Amino acid sequence: MTEIEVRAAHNVLEACAHIDTIEKVIFTSSATAIIWGFDDKKSSSIDEKHWSDINFCRKYKLWYALSKTLAERTAWGLAMDRGIKMVSINSGLLMDDDLNIKNPYLKGAKEMYENGVLVSVDVDFLVYAHICVYEDVSSYGRYLCFNHIINTINDAINLANNFNISPLPSPPPSFEKDTKIIQQRISNKKLNKIMIKKIDDI
Repeated sequence: MTEIEVRAAHNVLEACAHIDTIEKVIFTSSATAIIWGFDDKKSSSIDEKHWSDINFCRKYKLWYALSKTLAERTAWGLAMDRGIKMVSINSGLLMDDDLNIKNPYLKGAKEMYENGVLVSVDVDFLVYAHICVYEDVSSYGRYLCFNHIINTINDAINLANNFNISPLPSPPPSFEKDTKIIQQRISNKKLNKIMIKKIDDI
């Protein structure tokens, strides 16, 4: 998976470098290229400045996160080397009709939930984010993209309901009394600013 992702990123950016009419490349990456492996105690909020630790991903067999991290780093390296204006959108778990429990994004879902970084994004929101970032001439760097944070038991149950598991196991009675809210530790403020600006301009 990692080799394929990296090669694909390289080939796409290499092709873009040979086309003079391309003004900007929007590279679709993943939030998993941001959230894994840093010191939790030192980072109260996670944003686009963070990169997932490659050795951490290898150690815990987070192959999807490893692939996305290496592919995005490859894309950024080539973009800077070839003078390509590139922006990346680091998407949360995509909520589409094909979502199932085997989705590789969900590897480590329990830890993501407990760390306050389990996020998802609707297809329409992700598409609109791409449009906003592409059309805004001031867009730059990386943009975390999500419109749902899964940080309560009810959120987790609602997410599980999308996995087409039939019948879905009933949660233990203790879950109904669990009103704990996990602190959100991931921010998409950078993207929100561009999207709000787009709405104001309409």
